[in-house]
Amino acid sequence: MTLATRTEARAIVHRTRGSAHGPITRLMSPGDLGMFLKPFVFLDLVRSTASTGQKFGMHPHSGIATLTFLREGDVNYEDTTGKKGVLPAGGVEWMRAGNGVWHTGAPVEGSPMLGFQLWVALPASEENAPAESLYLAPSEISEEGPARVLLGHYGAARSPIPAPADMNYLAVRLKDGERWNYATPAGHTVAWLAVDTGRLDAGGPATAGELVVFEESGQAIDVVAYGDTSFVLGSAVKHPHDLVMGHHSVHTSKATLAQGEAEIRRIGARLRGTAGLQGAREKA
Repeated sequence: MTLATRTEARAIVHRTRGSAHGPITRLMSPGDLGMFLKPFVFLDLVRSTASTGQKFGMHPHSGIATLTFLREGDVNYEDTTGKKGVLPAGGVEWMRAGNGVWHTGAPVEGSPMLGFQLWVALPASEENAPAESLYLAPSEISEEGPARVLLGHYGAARSPIPAPADMNYLAVRLKDGERWNYATPAGHTVAWLAVDTGRLDAGGPATAGELVVFEESGQAIDVVAYGDTSFVLGSAVKHPHDLVMGHHSVHTSKATLAQGEAEIRRIGARLRGTAGLQGAREKA
């Protein structure tokens, strides 16, 4: 950790608490903040107790990658790349949907959950590539100071996930009174953070359940915690394409969207005929 002067830090230009639907708060969608924060196009904060454990049915994606990170709670997962198992608290699920994939998850025995699901828009070279999934145990996630590197790199720490573009996604914990300075890599004009626990000052206040957007610049982000605080932070080179959206898909063109949705329909038809994956519903 390093000290920084507030005069050199990025300013906050927007803040939101999103919209809550039961245990899920949608902080960013492709149709709103995702337009400005691309390649980061979607962010859900998931917070549930054992009595309200959320079950996610089998559902499709194409053109994006999803990254699920839970600070608390173990989750059963299954996807149509053939992988199935339990993701422990502190682990990461990376699902590059590419040309089309279906996946599902549910808390283990109704355990409480606290974490985030992020979508990133894939570059044109990967948006219709074969689907790939990667599941990382907590021990496989590199750390540098207070930051766990979920995607990209920070200091000497690097994520084993092959990032589809120049981007970082960090999970940070700070104790009361700690200051952390994030010197954004060259070209990372897109930057934001979302707090799941506690309260901080990042050139302005941010509290649990809030997402703040920073000005587009090359300046550092300077954070001070008030009480024990945890948050995620994303920074990236801006995605150069318009967002062409389907129900569960984001592509760079109508043609690539049509190709992905056709693959989603094909997989959905197969799932409906598979006894082991009953309950899959085609939403594309």
